[in-house]
Amino acid sequence: MALGARATSASRVVGDAARAVADHSSFILAPSRCRGCTDAGHASRRFASSTASSSSSSSSSSSSPPRRGWGDDDDRGTALGFDHPPPVRAPRRVVVTGIGLATPLGVGTSLVWERLLAGRSGIRELTPDDIPEGERGYEQMPIRIGARVPRVGGRRDEPNADADAGAFDATRWCGGDVFGVASASHSSPSRTDAARPAVGGGPRIAPFTGLALAAAHEALQDARWDPSATGATRPDRCGVFIGAGMGHVPDLTNAGALLERGKLRRVSPFFVPRILCNMAAGHVSMAHGFTGMNHAVATACASGAHAIGDAYRAVARGDVDLVLAGGAESAIDAVSFAGFARARALADPAKFPPNLAVDPAAVCRPFDARRGGFVMGEGSGVLVLESLESAIARGVAPYAEVRGYGCAADAHHITQPPRDGDGAALAMLNALADGGIEPGCVGYVNAHATGTTTGDAAEAKALSRVFGKALATGTTRVSSTKGATGHLLGAAGAVEAAFAVLSIASGDCPPTLNLDDPCGECVPDGADFVARVAARGARPRAAMSNSFGFGGTNASLVFAAPPRLRG
Repeated sequence: MALGARATSASRVVGDAARAVADHSSFILAPSRCRGCTDAGHASRRFASSTASSSSSSSSSSSSPPRRGWGDDDDRGTALGFDHPPPVRAPRRVVVTGIGLATPLGVGTSLVWERLLAGRSGIRELTPDDIPEGERGYEQMPIRIGARVPRVGGRRDEPNADADAGAFDATRWCGGDVFGVASASHSSPSRTDAARPAVGGGPRIAPFTGLALAAAHEALQDARWDPSATGATRPDRCGVFIGAGMGHVPDLTNAGALLERGKLRRVSPFFVPRILCNMAAGHVSMAHGFTGMNHAVATACASGAHAIGDAYRAVARGDVDLVLAGGAESAIDAVSFAGFARARALADPAKFPPNLAVDPAAVCRPFDARRGGFVMGEGSGVLVLESLESAIARGVAPYAEVRGYGCAADAHHITQPPRDGDGAALAMLNALADGGIEPGCVGYVNAHATGTTTGDAAEAKALSRVFGKALATGTTRVSSTKGATGHLLGAAGAVEAAFAVLSIASGDCPPTLNLDDPCGECVPDGADFVARVAARGARPRAAMSNSFGFGGTNASLVFAAPPRLRG
């Protein structure tokens, strides 16, 4: 279907039903425009009267059936509906002014980007100390390769643990990770921990939430956000949109162990707050006093991308002026690994040739002929999105403009995409149509490709359909960064959106690690999938990031170079 025809389809796509409801708190309707409801007092009296009348007559007559129709009147001939439509607000341009990253490559945007372009990997063999279940869980893990965010005071043989430079401070952001099944560390936090600002203290904070707090903190600093500055955006005009796919599975495992031992009464009072996927968004809003929209997305591996897309639309329509948007995930635990292994999604070193099996960093191979599954990772990525007017007023230069957002469903299978990549292609086309950008103008695509046989091939087919000649000639470069970070599940879309933004800001495209033997089904002759070495000086004018999740959900984001300001 032609791109123009897709524009009509894209206009029908909405990221969240709540965004379609007009924000009536921003508008005061004149009494003359509200037929049948001249003031709040009259409306309340009518409601009370009708309620009382209904109550008194309920015993003597049956209730009326639901009414359907156009322009129905009540018993006095007054129109029940409104003649005027909801207010329409002109869309605003939205820009990215801050980035925060906590990934297996380290913590800190500049450091992560430098390591990514240098071809470093955060994938390694895990140890019992890396997982909450300890030795008992480690012994039962079918696969023991993962990508964990380096910790302060952690292993010195980690590939990205350089004397704690760029490491995650779990004590600061989480009050300390809770290790051990049904351990005594689930007791109430100390007074000191509880008083720690912006964190909450001790076992209240699950690791995925702590990673989000760290990334959000950096993003606001990067955006030069100062709530005390003159003319700063009001807190009620600032929002938080952060997604997560898994919550914190080890807490469920711990509760199950307590149940088995007959000690369920010892479950932590923070059990529910720690496992809820919306707690990352909740804690971030509390940490920074943002009282505007607070929104969490749980769409599996597309959570981070959907959160950014929903935030973009909220800013564009004027619901908020500034948003922290992204995703977070921490699923480096025995149960999560067992589940994905049973789904035959993880890369198993035992199934690789010996020369690859001996190197944990070599088993995640997006688009490669010898790929065999993904490697589980953890992390968080948070962007500061704000209206162009807000950025100008604050004097902050943006990294990029958020240009388009597209969604689609496979409606095919709970875990497998259709082989033709229809859902992925539709999401990409919808995003391009939403942004008014032709496919040939996109210079870089950060692909979702995780290293699975079916998934990579389906996305490659979708890319060929959408970008055609631009892909085949290398005009549109493609890479998957999961060979460096692993698959971050609900955080992947946010971290990779940040990589797409940084490709525009720096002019460089990150590499696809381990792409030694490009699969003929995935990589057309003449295409540039940025194999092994970064494409320096590529200078993409626009970039796309793709995220696809279990359940057949697909999301694409398009970013472009910031608009030129004319004096």
